[in-house]
Amino acid sequence: MLNKAYLNKLTTILDAKGIDAMFIAPSEDLEFLLGFSPHMDERFQGFFITKDGEMFYIVPKLNREEMQDILKDKKVYDWGDGEGFLDTIVTAFNDFGLNGKTIGVNGTTSAVSILDIGGRVDVKFVNGRSILEDLRIIKSGEELENLRKAAAIADKVFEELLGYIKPGLQEKDIKEKIQELFAKHGGDAIAFNPIVASGPNSSKPHYNQYSRYIQEKDVIILDFGCKYKGLCSDMSRTVFVGGVSEEERKIYDIVYRSQDAGEKAVKEGVTAESVDAVARSIIEEAGYGDYFLNRLGHGIGFSVHEAPDIKGGNKRVLEKGMAFSIEPGIYLPGKFGVRIENIMVIGENGPEVINKADKGIVIV
Repeated sequence: MLNKAYLNKLTTILDAKGIDAMFIAPSEDLEFLLGFSPHMDERFQGFFITKDGEMFYIVPKLNREEMQDILKDKKVYDWGDGEGFLDTIVTAFNDFGLNGKTIGVNGTTSAVSILDIGGRVDVKFVNGRSILEDLRIIKSGEELENLRKAAAIADKVFEELLGYIKPGLQEKDIKEKIQELFAKHGGDAIAFNPIVASGPNSSKPHYNQYSRYIQEKDVIILDFGCKYKGLCSDMSRTVFVGGVSEEERKIYDIVYRSQDAGEKAVKEGVTAESVDAVARSIIEEAGYGDYFLNRLGHGIGFSVHEAPDIKGGNKRVLEKGMAFSIEPGIYLPGKFGVRIENIMVIGENGPEVINKADKGIVIV
């Protein structure tokens, strides 16, 4: 189903920025606007919307039926494998008056396709990623409430998961349990493949192999989230198996203080970079700045990663309706890592931490 409210908002933004049209290749952006995104492969396809609200889609013949079902009365141009897509592009651009115009493109658009199109038609392509981010960076009251519900489901999953983790399990067993618990507690789907990083794997922030077996005295980073009515949750906790060493406790305390300070620094009207600086300074002053490898946080909503990034150099002012993570970490190569992540929203009553699960040291 077409997201008409956001499509109308997009045309307003395009007009204000002097961009004549937007091209959106298969992606989360496309799914958000059309309610569907087809399988992405090497064949060119995507959705065009002009600043005047006209819409059309260019699609390989094998996807035409499903896209026409989605777009109903909108124009769908198809092309066959034996002919290529460029003649179809020329026809569509002529029909919609896009020759000589400026067209934004989303983040999954193929650079090779853009170069090929530029060799056939007189258009200027520009980076449209920030426009699509601005489109949904401010959440409605209903969207914020669905974020809260998604976070509450993640909290329940974590609480129940603690009774499951024990030595002898494989990381993939814990991953599968997380997925099972999300379904049990009302998640519509997982938002991303859970991270279960145990022992020395916990020093790899985005470890995703699931092959190691849990041992006594392991550190385990858990990072997981679900979708609820299209909105995502994302939470990280670090747990300890059978005990915690003095060094592990020290690192955990530093990360805890950094994460807590980051949450307290969030206010309507401050910049994203200032929040990052507050949290980062605690880790740097403790002597572990080189082991804090990532931005402090990322925006969240219909995608698990979207604007605003809470990072150095981002001067975006935080506003009511924004939602984002606060997730500092320290990662000591070959030893262990610690990460604590909560989602925050700036609601009607100000900043709010929407994950309620205990973020103190947990030993299982």
